[in-house]
Amino acid sequence: MCAASDNPFVRPQEPRFRPPRELTRERAREQMERLGEAIMHHDHCYYVLDDPVVSDGLYDRLLARLQELEQAWPELVLADSPTQRVSGSVAASLPEVEHVAPMLSLASSTDAEAVREFDARVRKGLDVEGVVYVAEPKFDGLSIEIVYRDGLFERAATRGDGTRGEDVTDNVRTIRSLPMRLLGDRDQAPTLLAVRGEVLIPLAGFHAMNRARLERGQDLFANPRNAAAGAIRQLDSAVAARRPLDVFFYDLLQSQGARAPATHWETLAWLRSMGLKVTDRIRRCDGVEEAIIYHSSLQSDRQDLPYEIDGVVIKVDRRDQQRALGARSRNPRWAIAHKFAPREEVTRVEDIALQVGRTGIIVPVALLTPVEVGGVTISRASLHNYEQVRDKDIRPGDTVRVHRAGDVIPYVVARVDDRVDSERPAPFEMPAACPVCGSHVERDGAYFVCTGGIACPAQLNGAIEHWASRHALDIEGLGTKTVRQLTEAGRVTDSVADLYRLQVEQLLPLELFGEVKARNLIDAIEASKKTTLGRFIYALGIRHVGEHVAEVLAREFGDLGALMDASEERLLEVKEVGPQVSHNVCEFFAERRNLRVVKELLALGVAPLAEQLGEQVFKGEKFVITGSLSGLSRPEISGLLERLGARVTSSVSAKTDFVIVGESPGSKATKARDLGVRILSEPELMELLRERGVGPGRVRGERD
Repeated sequence: MCAASDNPFVRPQEPRFRPPRELTRERAREQMERLGEAIMHHDHCYYVLDDPVVSDGLYDRLLARLQELEQAWPELVLADSPTQRVSGSVAASLPEVEHVAPMLSLASSTDAEAVREFDARVRKGLDVEGVVYVAEPKFDGLSIEIVYRDGLFERAATRGDGTRGEDVTDNVRTIRSLPMRLLGDRDQAPTLLAVRGEVLIPLAGFHAMNRARLERGQDLFANPRNAAAGAIRQLDSAVAARRPLDVFFYDLLQSQGARAPATHWETLAWLRSMGLKVTDRIRRCDGVEEAIIYHSSLQSDRQDLPYEIDGVVIKVDRRDQQRALGARSRNPRWAIAHKFAPREEVTRVEDIALQVGRTGIIVPVALLTPVEVGGVTISRASLHNYEQVRDKDIRPGDTVRVHRAGDVIPYVVARVDDRVDSERPAPFEMPAACPVCGSHVERDGAYFVCTGGIACPAQLNGAIEHWASRHALDIEGLGTKTVRQLTEAGRVTDSVADLYRLQVEQLLPLELFGEVKARNLIDAIEASKKTTLGRFIYALGIRHVGEHVAEVLAREFGDLGALMDASEERLLEVKEVGPQVSHNVCEFFAERRNLRVVKELLALGVAPLAEQLGEQVFKGEKFVITGSLSGLSRPEISGLLERLGARVTSSVSAKTDFVIVGESPGSKATKARDLGVRILSEPELMELLRERGVGPGRVRGERD
């Protein structure tokens, strides 16, 4: 149960707030501190104890109030404020840092007899008859070092080589179950606390994330571990913030300024008392046989756990005995990982099929003789990409090992038969033409991509959703469900051009449509015909041409025909356009099916016009944007400022002219204040634009 508190914002009742500027500075500081403490308390109750005491709505209002105060009093923002979790900053690279204490790996075995031999070595090394162990789940995630100084979160680093790892502080800061400040009296907190944990993605969040990716036509993550590791090692912390990351702690690396408990069991309880998340699936075992029994029990319960584990870690409980046993060069002598047998089966590859995703990536899929793996019958398994098929040398008729973890899409691990090549069919090769639309297939690293783009039926749903998205043609009402119904009902069958042939009468028989919705959608499609050239280029979905590059191309060429006729050499003359983008643009317009669709769109009245740049009112001035913005998006504001002559950069320096600050601004706002750089809130930016003669229509990007 969550503890009671005299902090009024901890109670499950609606607070009343006065406008920020009616508060004195000291009153604002006090309210910000109390709100911060309350929000951290509610985070701990929700994410760690699974025992929320306030509604989601009330929590959101407390957080919104704190953000409101911090916008009004930016100089009072605390380093450990809950709003500082998501900085949204993009790092050039992940610097290396040295660990406070070595992060060793564990000796492991799936054999119970090897665990008994480990116990014999432990007892011999300690010269004792029996040993008390602690057995705990072996999480299948990413090992991490977390450092707190004077009770405040300071740093996070990956394991790396055990001595040095990558600094991933900004990404780890986004994990909601991680306290930014240790619970309890700050004066009693260790002056230095270094702990080891595991970052993971719970299975429910992983499946929800993959479902969303499937609907967007993106590649699926193979397993929760890869998804968690990829998020933590991102250069952009906003990516980590969007993934449902969690963290569990299981080891004390170092403590200063406070006496650590004498046993590992008590240490875990101590860490839990400071607000660090520790699993309750641990057991104190009187001897190794109890630990082996626990391993069998946990393996039986494995399917019901909310996260992936791949075994049990067995540790000597007494810390003085751990020190006496010491460590080898790579792993401690006082712990062993008793791993589970992998969830794999052997079956036969009947054939290799090709699946074209919504983004055009062509994925080879093994069609299998049905086999039960982990309680589920598997008849298809991903081969991921051509390089994996080639490296594993998978061919029809081969016997293979198939792996499945939890509810994750199965994949082929390896070929296991011993047939010689003369007894097997020729090696698998990717096609030169798309199996769905016949367009040319372009190789992109390990992937093969259909260049049919907006004209490929296999990519149709994804192409329409992208075409209608906010930063493209911005067609309100064309969400995932609506698009799927239009294509499944045959109202849109060939390309995005079919949208501009739709009539209200064609929509009325469909389940999702009534008279008003049908009319609104047709009106929105009609309104989208007037658009800017930059939006139109972005909407085409050319690989690696995002919003910014699309605007660059629009400004450079000023006309769609000029862009379509441009050679790779001409495109390479454009600043910010590299070989990959220039090749992809030329490849896109060289594909006759894409040309046909573009010509159809123009004939149907879609009119992409170059935006009038007008006066370069910010020419030579440098801007940085930080935090979440509520009006225009960050890409929209960046594009607008660049069209007005400004340069938008990712880092603050003494040469920066303005820093635009939204919600949860992070360290960039602090650095700007320290350097004396002018800080603008979103309303203040709008006022500055008005002062420079930029009207509201141009700010909104209205289609005049």
